[in-house]
Amino acid sequence: MSNESQKADAFRDVTAAALRAMAGETPETLDTAFAPVPASLVTGQQRVLRLSGRKTARLPIPAPKLDEAARNELRGAADAAALHLLHHDAKKHEALAPADVKARSIFDLMEQVRCEALGAKEQRGVAHNLLQALESQCRKKGYGNPEKMVAPPLEDALFALATESLENATLPPAAAATANQWRGFLEQRLGQGGLTKLMQHLDDQAAFARASYRMIRALDIDPGRDDPDEQGEEEGKGEGQGQGQGKQQSKQGEPTEESADGEGEAAASEAMEGGEAEGEAGAQEEGEGEAQSRGTEKPGASERRAEAAGPIGRADTYKVFNPAFDEEVAAEDLADPIERIRLRQTLDQQLQPLQVIIRKLANRLQRRLMAQQQRHWLFDVEEGILDPARLARVISTPGSPLSYKIEKDTEFRDTVVTLLIDNSGSMRGRPITIAALSTDILAQTLERCGVKVEVLGFTTSAWKGGKSRDAWVAAGRPQAPGRLNDLRHIIYKAADAPWRRARANIGIMLKEGLLKENIDGEALMWAYKRIAARPEKRKILMVISDGAPVDDSTLSANNSGYLEADLKRVIGWVEKLAAVELCAIGIGHDVTRYYQRAVTIRDVEDLGPTMTAELLDLFDISY
Repeated sequence: MSNESQKADAFRDVTAAALRAMAGETPETLDTAFAPVPASLVTGQQRVLRLSGRKTARLPIPAPKLDEAARNELRGAADAAALHLLHHDAKKHEALAPADVKARSIFDLMEQVRCEALGAKEQRGVAHNLLQALESQCRKKGYGNPEKMVAPPLEDALFALATESLENATLPPAAAATANQWRGFLEQRLGQGGLTKLMQHLDDQAAFARASYRMIRALDIDPGRDDPDEQGEEEGKGEGQGQGQGKQQSKQGEPTEESADGEGEAAASEAMEGGEAEGEAGAQEEGEGEAQSRGTEKPGASERRAEAAGPIGRADTYKVFNPAFDEEVAAEDLADPIERIRLRQTLDQQLQPLQVIIRKLANRLQRRLMAQQQRHWLFDVEEGILDPARLARVISTPGSPLSYKIEKDTEFRDTVVTLLIDNSGSMRGRPITIAALSTDILAQTLERCGVKVEVLGFTTSAWKGGKSRDAWVAAGRPQAPGRLNDLRHIIYKAADAPWRRARANIGIMLKEGLLKENIDGEALMWAYKRIAARPEKRKILMVISDGAPVDDSTLSANNSGYLEADLKRVIGWVEKLAAVELCAIGIGHDVTRYYQRAVTIRDVEDLGPTMTAELLDLFDISY
């Protein structure tokens, strides 16, 4: 081992020990893991995992040759994690947290700033390390670089500005440039010194949370619930825990009236599932009869009619009030060319820390696919190339015929893969970034292997209903109207489009304001019809989502299980037809209750490996 490596290992051990000492933990209660950590300004809470009653602090891998800047960055990351462990009450935080996704993001970062401000106030060395870590992250993301001109999102600028105010610090150049991008806007909304007023609540997490709510509302963001107060704190705790159980609460913020009663919702869902059982049994008998008649041949006319008709009985149980406002759009129509380039650059920057890991996984997938396309030899045929290995038999057994061999291509059915991405509000932030990164890598890899890839997204045009809901209101609010929002189905990459032309479109997933509500059943039907019409012999549809379908306007005017029951009905129909192989990846929520073939990810950073592993399993089939 080189001297530099020994120094790096020693520094890593010392940093881990300092982290535990500052957090008041021991090696038995806190693990430290050095692994690639995505660039993020809000580091502390993202680097502390709590699994099975044990805590783990994730820190970036130190460079083999540590300079002073690298040391400061690692120290700052360790200090941020330690202060989060020391000053943060996770249960109280969840009890007070907003329901809206964007409000929750700001709420989380303000809590991290509070923890770091407490440490910076007590120790000057800690304050220095935190500022250096912030500066390093800003530089990595390209903020303050006049050549790249990367504009930071509101959350990053707010984090830098809050650090400056609450820690009473002078920001380094890149961090200062990050704060200055939004300084005027934030001072206009919050008032001069608005963030500084939060300093009086640093020692009281609940009071600081209430002040954060006022700040969030001043930014014209609806937290999705009433501001917490001392009397309602226990009630808020129940809300926070309920929110973590699933997405039947509104993902952009406000819980629907129906979803507030979890038991009633479950009963309604079970009742609807029971009603589906009879129809599904009939569908199964019909499907078996068709299978016997067509055998291994291509789908006949009856199957094509079944595919066109959709799930049996769906037309009677699922309605759309007004489909005239639905839209199917190409991703490039959602952003001008300059914004497309900027979003793609942002995605490329996020790709850097994950490139090594994802590339290895992509290479595994490519090797598996290429192996299935390799040639093989057929022996003992009547004509072809003389097989020298069989010549000894001619000598030992005179009269034996000569043996020949021929080279034959392994049958590799042409394949198309559709990636259907949930573009709902709860995917905002790290989940949609990881989904975009994984899509980017897999689409390139599959295309190199001769597998065509289609990338689709689904969301709505508006929050809480759009023109459809307006038409319903104008019609006098009739009972049980069906779906009351305007669908937006997005084509990021068509199956026949070359990757080089669609590459910039993947970054549009990161566009601010794009992600709204999700109506999964209709999106799945749309994606299925597109891929089923393809000429390829093998079709794979992979859904990437983070929970149940949610649309406030629809659920408030229909029963609470309306959208979920339709999703189950469509999934069951697709899986019974078996014309398309369906699988799903759930982010943070268990989707195995919907899909027969599904995996669940608790940490969104596992999406890339999980998606690749799922595809590896799909392609690991003998042809």
